[in-house]
Amino acid sequence: MTALPDKTDRTLGLVIDLDICVGCHACVVACKGWNDTSQTSGLSDSDPYGEAPEGAFLNRIHSYEITREDAPATVVHFPKSCLHCEDAPCVTVCPTGASFKRREDGIVLVNEDDCIGCGLCAWACPYGAREMDPTTQVMKKCTLCVDRIYNEELPEIDREPACVRTCPANARHFGDLSDPGSAVSKLVAAREGMDLMPEMDTRPVNKYLPPRPRDAEIDVLAPLLEPVAEEPRGFLKWLDAALDRI
Repeated sequence: MTALPDKTDRTLGLVIDLDICVGCHACVVACKGWNDTSQTSGLSDSDPYGEAPEGAFLNRIHSYEITREDAPATVVHFPKSCLHCEDAPCVTVCPTGASFKRREDGIVLVNEDDCIGCGLCAWACPYGAREMDPTTQVMKKCTLCVDRIYNEELPEIDREPACVRTCPANARHFGDLSDPGSAVSKLVAAREGMDLMPEMDTRPVNKYLPPRPRDAEIDVLAPLLEPVAEEPRGFLKWLDAALDRI
C-alpha cells in the first residue's frame, strides 16, 4: 500500500463558488481539451456522436433543484472533480504505488506506468472522482493541471488550472489553502467555505462556497414583463405594421 506524506509544504487546491456557478460546462470542456493532450495517454472518446458514447472526464457538473416552502425554487450547479484530500483513501489502498500525494504541494496524482487498472482507488474514493479510461484501462483523475501551474513557458496569467482560467463566471479559484493570507483562504473564511462530506474524514483540500440566501419577495422577471410603451414607436411601429400585412 502507498503511504501519505506526514505533511506537505503547500496545499494547492480549488475553491468553487456555488452561488455564481451557472452550469455552463466551460470548465468541463477546458479540462477535457487540455488534459486530452497533456496526459500520458490522453483522455479517450469512443463514438462521441453515436448511440453509445464512451470516454473519460476529469471534471463533471451535477445540477440540483432545491425547493423550500418559504423561498422560490433554485437550481444549484455542483462541479466535482478530485478533491486532493489530505487523508486520501485512494492513495493508501493503491497496491502498486501508482496513486501518490506529492509532498511539495499536496497534489494527488497517478503514475500511469504503474497503474494496473484494479479499480481499488475508485472503490475507496467516497466522491466518485476517479475515472477508469475505457481505452487504456488505467485510472485518470484531476491533476490540478500540474503541467500548467509550473510551466514557465506560459504567461503567468495562464499558470493555473484550465478550468479556473476558463470559467466565465469567475466561480472557480486556485491557490494555496495552507496559507491564511492567500486569496483562496480569505474567500473560504469570508464565505464560510465547506468541505464535501466531512463525515468521511478524508479532509478534502477543495472547498465549496455555499449559495447565498435568496429574497423570496423579489420577482426577477417583473421588470421584463412591463410594456416598454403604450404604443409602438419608431422601428417597432414599422415592424408591427409590417407583421400585420403578412
